[in-house]
Amino acid sequence: MSTPHAKRRGAKSSPPNRFQTVENVPDFEHSEADEGTSQAPRVVPTQFLRDNSRSIISENHSPDVGFRYSLNPYRGCEHGCAYCYARPTHEYLDLNAGIDFETRIFVKHDAAELFRAWLNRPGWEAEVVCFSGVTDCYQPAERRFRLTRACLEVALDARQPVSIVTKNALVIRDLDVLIPLAKRQLVNVNVSVTTLDAKLAREMEPRTTAPSRRLETIRQLSEAGINVRVMCAPVIPGLNDREIPQILQAAADAGAKSATYLLLRLPLSVEPVFLNWLEVFDRHRLPDVVSKIRGTRAGRMNDSEFGSRFRGSGHYADQIRQTFEVFARRNRLQRPLPELDFSQFRPRARPDGQLRLFD
Repeated sequence: MSTPHAKRRGAKSSPPNRFQTVENVPDFEHSEADEGTSQAPRVVPTQFLRDNSRSIISENHSPDVGFRYSLNPYRGCEHGCAYCYARPTHEYLDLNAGIDFETRIFVKHDAAELFRAWLNRPGWEAEVVCFSGVTDCYQPAERRFRLTRACLEVALDARQPVSIVTKNALVIRDLDVLIPLAKRQLVNVNVSVTTLDAKLAREMEPRTTAPSRRLETIRQLSEAGINVRVMCAPVIPGLNDREIPQILQAAADAGAKSATYLLLRLPLSVEPVFLNWLEVFDRHRLPDVVSKIRGTRAGRMNDSEFGSRFRGSGHYADQIRQTFEVFARRNRLQRPLPELDFSQFRPRARPDGQLRLFD
């Protein structure tokens, strides 16, 4: 008997944790009254767990990532994107990269206080902090916990430049904080648009904002004076790569000022999660997609090398790059966003109310 899938979840399987020697396999055959019932989709509720980390900032050492520091109020992501490269991070928590990653969300309740304390470190000279370097800071949990908003308020108070990456329209909720940041040239927003196909998005990114609402998010942010970059991310060979021209035109029409793209990455346990999802979603497409992924990764399913991991290599990868470049130019999206202003940074009081001795 096959294992029933979790309802409205991206992962259709839970690969073994690579750090564990014992694998627990649920016995659904004996957990239901009859076989018909056991094949129905399971409802797996989201659990919110307290994260007692004493740091809110991660430092990036990759030369092909455009930021050094990222802020992540949550571990795990309820969006449930089948392709999410961050899934293996849950294995460090003794959980799996499949269902656990999108149903067991660790919440850093002290995020704002930790961010303020981090900005008040002696010798800190302002440079951009990226909100969502690992998981989406505007995932559904943010509606309840409001930690991203609290951290943006800290940034505004300290005049700290930030860059936001999201695929959730919830970012519009915080326009009252984003607008004054934008007026001081302290914020830009990167909106990920993976596909314009609502059905594909619903299956592949089950708890994200629908494509039409993401375009409306770009429009509202742009009309509010906030610089927006559209991210065609990830580009999945054989699945959504043909949509690049339409995505770029729609984003430009909505007011985006710049664009970039990232090729699908399948590190570690992301590969079985994504391939299992694709087999369930459209098994007839699986061989073609796998072949084209290998065609962009020198015959492999993943490439972790700096310089090529985000763009791939080979003829098919070149076709994707050229298509993106042509339509980015056609829609005037080829230029980078304006630089953020680092000169306004002003250290604020520490959580204990004391000011820094030297500013």
